[in-house]
Amino acid sequence: MSTTRQHPRASLRAHPPNASPDYGSTRLRAPSRPLVIVPQTLTELTGPVYGHDRVAPDEADLTRHHAGVPIGERIVVSGRVLDEDGRPVPHTLVEIWQANAAGRYVHVADRHDAPLDPNFTGAGRAVTDAEGRYRFVTIKPGAYPWRNHHNAWRPAHIHFSLLGASFLSRLVTQMYFPGDPLLALDPIFGAVPDEAARARLVSAFDLETTQPEWALGYRFDIVLRGRAATPIEEPHDE
Repeated sequence: MSTTRQHPRASLRAHPPNASPDYGSTRLRAPSRPLVIVPQTLTELTGPVYGHDRVAPDEADLTRHHAGVPIGERIVVSGRVLDEDGRPVPHTLVEIWQANAAGRYVHVADRHDAPLDPNFTGAGRAVTDAEGRYRFVTIKPGAYPWRNHHNAWRPAHIHFSLLGASFLSRLVTQMYFPGDPLLALDPIFGAVPDEAARARLVSAFDLETTQPEWALGYRFDIVLRGRAATPIEEPHDE
């Protein structure tokens, strides 16, 4: 995955700009000067090691991390990590984190007036197999207010982080759910300039993954670069 740091122009158009005025916090954190490219050395390309081989199978089931069953709608989220030519990217560390069914994160900075779930922490890990496949069992997250503007609510979403062999290969994105009326009102989702690219952030209901009388399934493939690249949160050239 370390090669994904070099994006062709078609891929760049899929990603949100560093500064997006409607997304308030970018006014302060977006770079105001041209980025300085630091040459990569062997240290950056080969380390640190993040323990891909130490990920246990049960880490991908967020409903089994505690003694009890979490509250909310159980779902299965699966997909493939692919390169620009549709080839699988195996042995990729995929991490997710999310709010609970009430729209609350297990984080000291989350002041949302919604209950925490003692049986749901909202984080999990998996490593893609030889075909680039991953699979998570989790709870569908709830929407939550975020004070970016008047009556602002974030659509239900799951954060994804992908790691290759080093920290420089880390990619971060978000997965949304089909049919969510908040998508059209969300400045973060809307910061992706290309409509087709925005659509690639929305998962698809997947009957094949759905398990009868147990959980609905959603499919979310992640393409690392190219014309069909999944929008990611990273600095890039304008």
